[in-house]
Amino acid sequence: MTSLDAEKPLATAVPARRAYLDNLNPEQRQAVETVDGPLLVLAGAGTGKTRVLTTRIAHLLLSGHAVPGQILAVTFTNKASREMKERIGALIGRAVEGLWVGTFHSVCAQILRRHAELLGLKSSFTILDMDDQIRLLKQVIVAANLDEKRWPARVLSNLIQRWKDRGLTPDKVSASDASEFANGKGPGLYATYQERLKAVNAVDFGDLILHCLTLFTKHEDVLQDWQRRFRYLLVDEYQDSNVAQYLWLRLLARKNRNLCVVGDDDQSIYGWRGAEVGNILRFEKDFPGARVIRLERNYRSTHHILEAASDLIAKNAGRLGKRLWTDLAEGEKLRLCGVWDGEEEARVVGEEIETLHRASHALNEIAVLVRAGFQTREFEERLVTLGVPYRIVGSLRFYERQEIRDAIAYLRVLVHPGDDLAFERIVNTPKRGLGEATLQAVHRLARAEGLSLTDAAARLVTTDELKPRARSALAALLEHFTRWRSLLDHASHADLTAQMLDESGYTEMWQKDKSPDAPGRLENLKELVAALEEFDSLVGFLEHVSLIMENEAISGNGSDMVNLMTLHSAKGLEFDTVFLPGWEEGVFPHQRTLDEEGNEGLEEERRLAYVGLTRARKRVYLSFAANRRIYNQWQSNIPSRFLDELPPEHVEVNTETGLYGGAYGGAPGLRESKTAFHWDAADGYRPAHTLEGKGRVVEVDAAAFAAGARVFHQKFGYGLVLNAEGDRLYVSFDKAGRKKVLASFVTGA
Repeated sequence: MTSLDAEKPLATAVPARRAYLDNLNPEQRQAVETVDGPLLVLAGAGTGKTRVLTTRIAHLLLSGHAVPGQILAVTFTNKASREMKERIGALIGRAVEGLWVGTFHSVCAQILRRHAELLGLKSSFTILDMDDQIRLLKQVIVAANLDEKRWPARVLSNLIQRWKDRGLTPDKVSASDASEFANGKGPGLYATYQERLKAVNAVDFGDLILHCLTLFTKHEDVLQDWQRRFRYLLVDEYQDSNVAQYLWLRLLARKNRNLCVVGDDDQSIYGWRGAEVGNILRFEKDFPGARVIRLERNYRSTHHILEAASDLIAKNAGRLGKRLWTDLAEGEKLRLCGVWDGEEEARVVGEEIETLHRASHALNEIAVLVRAGFQTREFEERLVTLGVPYRIVGSLRFYERQEIRDAIAYLRVLVHPGDDLAFERIVNTPKRGLGEATLQAVHRLARAEGLSLTDAAARLVTTDELKPRARSALAALLEHFTRWRSLLDHASHADLTAQMLDESGYTEMWQKDKSPDAPGRLENLKELVAALEEFDSLVGFLEHVSLIMENEAISGNGSDMVNLMTLHSAKGLEFDTVFLPGWEEGVFPHQRTLDEEGNEGLEEERRLAYVGLTRARKRVYLSFAANRRIYNQWQSNIPSRFLDELPPEHVEVNTETGLYGGAYGGAPGLRESKTAFHWDAADGYRPAHTLEGKGRVVEVDAAAFAAGARVFHQKFGYGLVLNAEGDRLYVSFDKAGRKKVLASFVTGA
């Protein structure tokens, strides 16, 4: 290891007056000049945290506190690392050699390569990608005589990654954690996997930090060497750190204690992938004597936006507390609109985007941020209809997603049996035991006889050319398609599509997949089935999809496009105008998060809402729908509790015709029943119910339905009231199960 003594400080070139500090506000300057001891910089959205980090590093160098090799700055993305280096170079006036600036994983990889032999590896070790990890885990599972279909490698991979994120080696996995896979065999498989990795001189991404922890805890001399090397540690986005990263940082900072972490507890939204908000909440306890500096002056958003966001996030108990303020103009109030259903919501948003664009608003500065990926479909189709170019950020467009392409391939074969490309895509999806030899035989016959692949397969299954198992599987698939085609003229094409996806085993394939994205793929499939009901025929739908894909290819050539993404993907971005649709209970906050994580999940959902609001510089549009089709079923919705938590003086509510203006559409089962929500400064949104055919409005109070009362709901049928909270009822429906509904949506039974 090279000595640091040879490195020369940069302070000799510094003038007496430090001009690089001139553009900082008092709190930012305080954070830059507080160089010794543990420091927590609570940096709210848009408060200039990157400026603080880069200026702090420049200050350490230019003031002579450190030479480049004594500073370690850790980020979460390679992009952030590059930007940090560039900004430090601009402040100092030249590129600085020797700085350690990188992601947790890249820094740990460099350390491991210097000490690989101490861990039984060679310095040339390979870092496996996900495909290689899955392949190796499959071998481990098969060697243990386990059924890989019942205990998928991808599930084990996710579980091992969770353990590594928590700093757990195989011997430290608890019995309760072990029970999650193969009846407690998970830790043993984990240990075998680690042995296999070492045997082929490889690590996975989780190992980079875990091995560093092992290195530092088992080799005190190595730890002390790196502690002497890094006199100053800086960490960006500390609220997103996991347990293993926290433990690693704590070891490195133990000697000098010059650890500066910058983060925002109010923007911790990645708990689902291992981030531990407790790391930032416990900082003062973990590092006694730590100083806390709050950056609350926002340079991004207007007064109304910041006040609304601050009041919302104040409802969280698990936070250190700060309140954003700005010198910018008061700006426009947040605009809130209630609509009848998701289709109308997309129409309203699309029209508003057109209006903004006609007023010379750049499309690049407009974002539509949704809670779940399935919500993008209606907005994509509306923007295509309007001819407004758009991009999907951080994800694929709806019709480009794997599961949607697969489902459409099934529909193409159903409608056009001669579509060879579609047939080839789905013939062994899901796996039907049709190997390469079978597919080659089908292709050979098709070429020789000038047949489509479907016709060639139909001919082959009547011969002994194929092995019995393959012949049986291929024949079964062809019989399915014959039967499905016989239903084309009789069954609803939406119902037929759902039936086809179920009977083909495609839906079951994703139901059994335990990867984190599997639930989203199932949601997308249900959204696809719902979309089919808007078309008179499957042929019309397939033509529509072709036109959309063509329009997407054309729009992709331009640069000025509306940004469409999930709230999670929007972290770190900012736009002049932000649309936040789908603010309904069950959608946002997301019901699955509430069910699985309870109050902690609710607080993370509220932080996600806060992130959404603070992406906007000038204007925010909020919307919710009275009815939304989710999982291919219509359901009545109540506005998100987050809307009740917004301060009314900063929100402008569309009350021209109640909140549900315009066409009510023909949501199945709702007929002429219409609901409007009215704003009350004290109580938030209160529902009013228009009785069918009566032409009058009456207020319905939840108190009229006490626990134990029998009620009737137009969609969910008969049920028993379990509890009543304000205008919300918790009802156990005879067929639909437990639901939360508005009192105005039910009648006594």
